[in-house]
Amino acid sequence: MTCHSRFLFAAALIAAPALAQTTPPVSPQRLRVDVERLVGFGTRHTLSVQDDPVRGIGAARDWAAQQFRSMAAQCGGCLTIETPERMVSGSRIPSPVRLVDVIAIQPGTERPNEVVIIQGHIDSRVSDVMNAAADAPGANDDGSGTALVLEAARVLSHRKFPTTIVYAIVSGEEQGLFGGKLLADTAAARGWHIKAVLNNDIVGNTHGSDGFTDAAHVRVFSEGPRGDANDKLRAAQRRDGGENDSPSRNLSRYIAELAAGDKGGLAVRQVWRADRIGRGGDHLPFEEMGYPAVRFTVAVENYDHQHQDLRTEGATHYGDTIDQMDFTYLAKVTRLNIRAAAAIAAAPMPPTVLQKAAVTTDTTLSWAAVPGAVGYTVWRRRTDASAWEAAPVARTTAPGMTIKGLRGDDWYLGVSARAADGAQSPIASAVPGGGYERPTAQ
Repeated sequence: MTCHSRFLFAAALIAAPALAQTTPPVSPQRLRVDVERLVGFGTRHTLSVQDDPVRGIGAARDWAAQQFRSMAAQCGGCLTIETPERMVSGSRIPSPVRLVDVIAIQPGTERPNEVVIIQGHIDSRVSDVMNAAADAPGANDDGSGTALVLEAARVLSHRKFPTTIVYAIVSGEEQGLFGGKLLADTAAARGWHIKAVLNNDIVGNTHGSDGFTDAAHVRVFSEGPRGDANDKLRAAQRRDGGENDSPSRNLSRYIAELAAGDKGGLAVRQVWRADRIGRGGDHLPFEEMGYPAVRFTVAVENYDHQHQDLRTEGATHYGDTIDQMDFTYLAKVTRLNIRAAAAIAAAPMPPTVLQKAAVTTDTTLSWAAVPGAVGYTVWRRRTDASAWEAAPVARTTAPGMTIKGLRGDDWYLGVSARAADGAQSPIASAVPGGGYERPTAQ
């Protein structure tokens, strides 16, 4: 698509009422203060001390919870702070340890069971993943994501949305994604209808370890085939398509088009794999359970400042220290998260769409009526195209329609739901596994 058509698409996808605040008041200075405070705990290793008031993972978690409580006091109790926990063990946790997530819930005013999650992990590490004693500043990994979550809560908690936003600071990522799994299990146990998980991990630097600099883009990772697919669904996708149309992939497309409408922000470089090669993040447990989730991370990583002991070798300084961060860039990533969360929280759930197009020159789409939706928009793209076309195929108020003369063999179709104020959901593809709701049975 051209830049002009991308802007038109974004404008159509997210109507003006949902984005009344096009430039959220994100503060690079507040982000820096929060990262400095996180670094000040010495280490936030999951296996570090939990009962020291000034050092270790326990002190850091308590501080994060207090930040949320202060915000709740400023917005008249609009946030409910919780600390779900469990005992965990694994290959990187040889003896069971108490794992705690810190979450702030901003209930929706109309459909509180529909949930958007903005999250980052608070734990840190050095070269030896089992070293819980050494200083592990974790400024960028993932002090940046934790500070982003806190800043998003400061900005969005003063607004009201029909659906719920959860601000989550999770633990245990470096030891095996334990905090993400705890939160995903919590969501499943409470029956949350998750519309999006925006995971932020390493989102605060612009200079790579090879000297390359990119301050104009942010990468968004998303899975292709659904992580919760069974053999029946995989067979249907091989036959009818859907390997590039998971809810997570369409969430990535949605964020990319939203970013294209913000000239002062970052462009999204979509990376169509679940995460970096051989690595992982706290969005993966959500994808494995069938929830739509993506990972935000910097355009270029600096491996000298990730998972490194603090040291100098020749002219190279190692360690995840705050002087290697770019807070103007982090503020832009934060702003994009805020815009995405606000747009999705204002919109209905995407519909789950069924398609009939075999042996006919027409295509029939059907879906159940979506709570909060007053209308629906039908989109299409060629099967070899990466993005939905800028102009919609049709708009309707009915839960389905037949499109005369559209041969379904040659196109992928999708549908978004529209609220009364114009807020529009991400697109759900009319393919096997394209629905945002978790399957009730596999």
